[in-house]
Amino acid sequence: MTSQTASKIFTGLVVLTAAFQVALALGAPWGELAMGGGVKGVLPLGLRLAALAQAALLGVMALVMLSRAGLLLTSWEPASRYLVWVAVAMLAISTVLNLATPSTMERLIWAPVAGALLIAGLRVALGR
Repeated sequence: MTSQTASKIFTGLVVLTAAFQVALALGAPWGELAMGGGVKGVLPLGLRLAALAQAALLGVMALVMLSRAGLLLTSWEPASRYLVWVAVAMLAISTVLNLATPSTMERLIWAPVAGALLIAGLRVALGR
């Protein structure tokens, strides 16, 4: 798989994940599927803001991956050489946290997504 293909897969997964986070922020009653699963239903305001921050961070990671693969924002290329590894480190942490969550549903849904993001991110990072 090329780094360009991996960055496209990464971006597709980010769009889905960010949409979930934005839905949480807007009041979707899926609290048990996120952030450790400790809240059933609608997240409290602080966690809803955290969901928005997570969506934004995912968006920045997608831009970094696309830049590193040479598909978008090519002026970011020098910075993307380093930022891609920051993203990979964060994705590794996310994968571990999603595997360790006490929420069975969160683990079943988001651990595979986090793992796929990590693999795609690594492919982009090791690419060019």
